[in-house]
Amino acid sequence: MKNVLNAPFVVEMRRCCANMYRLGWDERNGGNISYMLNEDEVGEYLDLDKVIREIPLGFDATALIGKIFIVTGTGKYFKNVDADPACNLGIIRIAPDGKTAELLWGYEDGGKFTSELPAHLMSHIARLGVDPENRVVMHSHPTHTLAMNYVHPLDEKKFTHTLWEMCTECIVVFPDGIGVLPWMLCGTNSIGEATAEKMKEFRLVVWGMHGIYGVGKSLDEAFGLIETVEKAAEIYMLTAHLPRINTIKDEEMVELAEFFGVNYRKDFLNL
Repeated sequence: MKNVLNAPFVVEMRRCCANMYRLGWDERNGGNISYMLNEDEVGEYLDLDKVIREIPLGFDATALIGKIFIVTGTGKYFKNVDADPACNLGIIRIAPDGKTAELLWGYEDGGKFTSELPAHLMSHIARLGVDPENRVVMHSHPTHTLAMNYVHPLDEKKFTHTLWEMCTECIVVFPDGIGVLPWMLCGTNSIGEATAEKMKEFRLVVWGMHGIYGVGKSLDEAFGLIETVEKAAEIYMLTAHLPRINTIKDEEMVELAEFFGVNYRKDFLNL
């Protein structure tokens, strides 16, 4: 059996968490990631018949029975993941009852997965219904995106349109726009259900005055979506108080989207 610490999915998670902390997106124990793994790949590193312990999910994840995920731990700091992945990460499998997680590796200090795992699993289910290749749900607190929540209407069309205006690449990177939720109590199934409903339509969902959820086929894709939103939000926050002399026009956004062949939200433009 190969050393799990050298597994590509563990190495990726370590690097990703370190990078997100370095960027200031995941202060203290803020933020969480769940990454659905290939069973055959995991089987090269772990005995899949050996369950360390079972952990209640607090959610009926029947649709994901047998799926394996690597998940950040509750109360864990992203800055510590790289140095001690075995305590700060865990690899779980959704048990046959759909309501329990089987711990296959990690959480060695007796911990468990993030309290927002139910919200993640709901989003995984929703996104798999749209894109069977979706594997990652990522939640973080990017500074400028969060700051923008306080000075910009929390309206999906307006929020998306403003960000599309900030960087030429935006309409190409997230042509499907951004879903927006009002402030809601985090760590509950209610916010998970609301997020999952938005995920049927969007790959990015802003939690008002809290942070953002991004999904993708890989850690890079989910990270890149959030990274692009954060860059655009930073430009907005740097310029929002200044006279607008130039902007990317809606006609130019159409030109961009059609040149790159992306399916963009035409109803989010003002034409």
